[in-house]
Amino acid sequence: MTRARLFASLCGLVFLVNLARIVFAPLLDVFIAEFGIGEATAGLIVTLAWVGSASPRLPTGWILTKVPRHHVVLVSGLVLAGSSALAATATTVEHLMVGAFLMGIASGIYFVSANPLLSELYPTRIGRIIGIHGAASQIAAVIAAPFVALTLLVDWRLSLWAIAVGAALTTAYTWVAARDAELPTAGDADRDFVAGALSEWKLIVTALAIVGAASFVWQGLFNFYELYMQSKGLSDWAAGMMLTIIFAAGVPAFFFGGDLADRFPHVPYLLGIVGAFATSLLVLTQVEGLIGLIVLSTVVGFIIHALFPAIDTYLLDTLPDSTRGSAYAVFSSTWMLMQALGSSAVGSLVERGYAYDTVFASAAVVLGAMVVVLVLVERTGRLPG
Repeated sequence: MTRARLFASLCGLVFLVNLARIVFAPLLDVFIAEFGIGEATAGLIVTLAWVGSASPRLPTGWILTKVPRHHVVLVSGLVLAGSSALAATATTVEHLMVGAFLMGIASGIYFVSANPLLSELYPTRIGRIIGIHGAASQIAAVIAAPFVALTLLVDWRLSLWAIAVGAALTTAYTWVAARDAELPTAGDADRDFVAGALSEWKLIVTALAIVGAASFVWQGLFNFYELYMQSKGLSDWAAGMMLTIIFAAGVPAFFFGGDLADRFPHVPYLLGIVGAFATSLLVLTQVEGLIGLIVLSTVVGFIIHALFPAIDTYLLDTLPDSTRGSAYAVFSSTWMLMQALGSSAVGSLVERGYAYDTVFASAAVVLGAMVVVLVLVERTGRLPG
């Protein structure tokens, strides 16, 4: 029961951590009007949040070889509370960028410390636990657009203040739950960050090769999804609904995707998800009309969100106790940096005059070609699993 309370508190904290990263996407229109900026600069705000999420992961991995995982989780909650308050007070776009970057840092600290902790709290059910934890995170993404729309009735800054207060309260509860819980000792074996990461380089490179490009494309897609849907002729309200749908599909995807990750061979399962994402994205670029877009948004959202518990399960289930925290931190930091650039890349291409359909169709074709190559390599038995 004590571990269950800690797990519940972590689900609450990850909800706020992910909301802090997603909240900027439905605010892009507001930022463009409020600060008089273009799409590329707006995309850079989002990119900074995700670059922030990537930047502390390596040093956090080193800290985890010295400090218990739950202590680092608590620090992430405090950083989130302070940085959200900072962003809420922004009066210039530069001020806002700093706040977004620091909010991203909080999420980076959290995921690198919390995911190994979860896998060690429930070592026989890693996929299921990661899936439930991810579903809690995804609920934040689902409510982000309506949550922002509601706060806009007062002031867009209210959304950031709500995150700040929620993070402070949830962090306090997590501290109480961790103090009373029987914590695992598996992480005690992971005490050499560099050696641990280097010993698992093949696994890290394989994981990045499978999911790096897909997550890069996904970042560009969801952060501009409302504007993309508007380019297909939908109203502002309908476009916001599409963003909600694509995230809502991720809630069951995390749950079932994590469960399936416990059942299927890791590498073929991951390649199947990436291939299905590329296919569904290509079809999305060819679809017009409200019903078709609802269906494809649901399909794309479900498929891509199944990828995240699958990749975490692949790594956390394969890595031994002696390298789990170190190697996962290296993978996580590199992966986040790769995908963080997606929003800025899409914004720049659109600002140069390329249509959204052209950008995303091209991305889907490239992803599909990469999957074919990786499948051929996997058939030779050269990918560690």
